[in-house]
Formats: sequence, structure tokens, C-alpha cells
Amino acid sequence: MPAITVDNLTKSFGQTLALDDLSFQVEEGEVFGFLGPNGAGKSTTINIVLDFARPTAGEVTVLGMDAQQHSRDIRRRTGVLPEGVETYDRLTARQHLEFAIESKNATDEPEALLERVGLVDAIDKKAGGYSKGMSQRLMLAMALVGEPDLLILDEPSTGLDPNGAREMRDIVREENERGATVFFSSHIMEQVEAVCDRVGILRDGEMVAVDSVEGLRDSVEGGTTLRVTVDRIDDDALQAVRSLPDVGSATVEDGTPPTLIVDVDGSKTAVLSTLEDRGIEVQDFSTSEASLDDVFRSYTTETEVHAR
Repeated sequence: MPAITVDNLTKSFGQTLALDDLSFQVEEGEVFGFLGPNGAGKSTTINIVLDFARPTAGEVTVLGMDAQQHSRDIRRRTGVLPEGVETYDRLTARQHLEFAIESKNATDEPEALLERVGLVDAIDKKAGGYSKGMSQRLMLAMALVGEPDLLILDEPSTGLDPNGAREMRDIVREENERGATVFFSSHIMEQVEAVCDRVGILRDGEMVAVDSVEGLRDSVEGGTTLRVTVDRIDDDALQAVRSLPDVGSATVEDGTPPTLIVDVDGSKTAVLSTLEDRGIEVQDFSTSEASLDDVFRSYTTETEVHAR
């Protein structure tokens, strides 16, 4: 059973269409990355999933329940780290967690939760004195209360330093290994790439791609870049490389010695052999895969819709 099913979801705010017939599923037990530029409709989707907003049309099912008819039951089984949420300045971390534990009728210990997020030393300090990163850690601890079946994390690394972001990724993995489904929205591609099983890319209220990170990479032309350092390069050799069937483009990076940069979707050996057959000495070479950032730019700036 899918953890989240979004079916033909449409949401309008007056004349503004925020979501346009949006459909996708988040499978039970997976970490699903939800990406899109500002204004794409990510927060609107999350708000409807949590019944903080009502759709204009369409249906949402969460943990096998209708998101509108059973929102309280869904929230009891869901941990949420919303974007831009503020803590209560006059309450300590302990008091924040005690409230969350009581609200969910859970048995967690505040100290243990704060230990997990690296905030136990500030357990009795009022949140008004917290940095942005400390507040984010506290909200993550609150999301973990009650061992939720579903975690919805909206920009969870906001305000965190690199160590904090790494610890957050570790917690996501631990929760997923425990059996939780994680719905993970972020602008930081490295975070998504590090933890997500599949990724959905939203653009202008429509889902334009859903696939694994590797699958998305494969769908982008020039997904692999080959850098070849040569003793020299001439027009004949350059044109021969460009004419290879698996080569998308080939350019020369000036330098001593020069470097040939080739976008290739197939055999890299053919590129090297073509150069050597023309008397070009290959001094060194390396390959790199398209980053998720490259994939994201491809899907959110091109006019063609890639959804499949």
C-alpha cells in the first residue's frame, strides 16, 4: 500500500493555479525526494497532504486514509518538520517535547530525542535564545516523537552547518531503516541525492519527472562527462570525436596541455581510440556523472515535459 497517493490534485488561489492535475505516489518504506523551484507548488502539496489546506479538485490518501476525512488519525502517525516554523521563545526544549509527547500520547523521553539531534545540552534553555540551527534541531526532535510511520521533512537542513546536515541525513536513514516512510523536500541537491530512493520534480504545479536519481541522470543528455588531457588537438581529431554516435558534444578547454571535454552516452573507449588513431597522445582522462543539480536544471528550465 502506498504511504501517500496524490490523485488528480488541483489547487487554485483565486486566478492563480498552484497545482494542476497533480498525481504521484510515495511507496511505503521509501525515502522520496520532492523537488521544485520556488513557486512550483511543493508547500501547497504538503499542506494539502496534512489537511492544512483543501484542494480545489482531486484526492489525497495518506497511510491508507483520506487526507481530509481522517486528518487527525494521519497526524498521530506522522512526524512533520515544516519549513519556516518558529519555536515558542518562552518554552524550553524539554517543554516543547513534553507538549509533543503528550499530544501524541507517546512515551518518548525528551533527553533521548534531544541526544539524537545533538541538542541535549540545551534541554532546559529557552528556545528564544536558540540559533536558527538549534531551532531546526528541536523541530526535528519533535517530528521524531512517537516513532511515526511517515516523516514529512520540508527543507530539514535549513540553518544547519555541514555537521548538522550530515547528522540529519543519518537520522533520516535510521528512521527509514526502522520502517518509516520519509517524504523529503529540499532545495539542496546533495541532501536529496544522499538519502532518497526516488525523486519527483515539480514544475508549475505539475510533476515533470519521477524516478530514481540514477534514472533521472540517465534521462538527461550528456549525463556522463569525459575529460581527456592530450598533448595537442587539431580540427580533424575534434570533428572525428564529435561524429561518434554516442557523443553529444565535444569542446576544447584551453590550457597547456589542452583538455577535451566530451559529453558521452555510451563507450568512452571509442573516444580515446579515435584520438589515438589520429596520432593524438592521451596523457590522462577522467569521467564524471551528471549531478542531481544538473538534472534539476534540465527538468525545470526546458520547455519539454519529461514525466514518465
